[in-house]
Amino acid sequence: MASLICTLQDHQDDVNWCSFSSKLLATCSGDKTLRVYNTRDFSELPFSPLTGHGYGVHCCCFSPCGQFLISCSTDATTMVWSTTTGDIEAVMEHPGRSPVRICALSPDSLHLVSGASDGTLALWDFPSKQLRRTGGVSDTTMVACSFSPCSQIFVTGSTYGDLRLWNLDLNQLHAEKNAHDLGVSCCTFAPSILSGKTSARRSKLLVADWSEEDVSEWLVEEGLQGLVDRFKANNMDGTELLRLTKETLASELGIESVGLRGKLLRKVEELRSAAVCSGVPDEFLCPITRELMREPVIAADGYSYEREAIESWINTKNRSSPMTNLPLLTTLLTPNHTLKMAISRWKSSQ
Repeated sequence: MASLICTLQDHQDDVNWCSFSSKLLATCSGDKTLRVYNTRDFSELPFSPLTGHGYGVHCCCFSPCGQFLISCSTDATTMVWSTTTGDIEAVMEHPGRSPVRICALSPDSLHLVSGASDGTLALWDFPSKQLRRTGGVSDTTMVACSFSPCSQIFVTGSTYGDLRLWNLDLNQLHAEKNAHDLGVSCCTFAPSILSGKTSARRSKLLVADWSEEDVSEWLVEEGLQGLVDRFKANNMDGTELLRLTKETLASELGIESVGLRGKLLRKVEELRSAAVCSGVPDEFLCPITRELMREPVIAADGYSYEREAIESWINTKNRSSPMTNLPLLTTLLTPNHTLKMAISRWKSSQ
């Protein structure tokens, strides 16, 4: 039976959104402010309320690590706040200066989407806070947005009741028009699970641990048996399967059919989502790839990453931390033997 814990009455106007991190609760309001509370006793933090928006704040969300709070407003900006100090870390102005109604951060903290009242979408590189591309639909207002667990696709909802699925190139993968009669207020992805058709033996394995034979069985079950010989010829196991991209499908596997490549990538995305949401302890997942770590290393920011992923990040991101966006004082990576042993024990128990 549910019972009321407390009532918060600090805002001076309608509360438009609320969001939880592991330790904090944030609320935003038409009164132009955000308020941040400690979930232990729901006391307001010393730096709250957060002021900086010129008009009402429509949405707010925390970064997965809990160190940043993102908000968007009628003033056409999306702001990033420090949850440690309450300071503004970045202000991102929406293209066209249209009022921003929704914002969403990908689970891997690499991409931020903001949606506006003119139907436009802006995709931002979150670590650098730089605009990557814009898109959207006209004559509607974006009011809902959610990323998939794999961070590669997201869904938006509009005041017209439409639901639309997008990839990171802002290509529209699917549109469900008039999904709701009175508009969409919120949307979110459910945790994915592997197909019930999966063999009992293979279902006990992580996808990254699938053998080449496991991959072949999966292809047959998904109606892609025509690709079995090609995958076998290229020694595709579970790890390689999860790394597939539209580029490698065309250039390395020689799959010319755009439709077939699209179907296969959608199936792979389902596997990636299932891998993220299948009960793997979050601390065992690399913050960059959101996949189970094999060679965890500790970076200068104190966080653990898959070695290959953080090395690639350092080589392309000017030595900034994927989790804090602050400069890494050194590129030295220390093997995390304790974490590697814990992951090994967990895998053995599955």
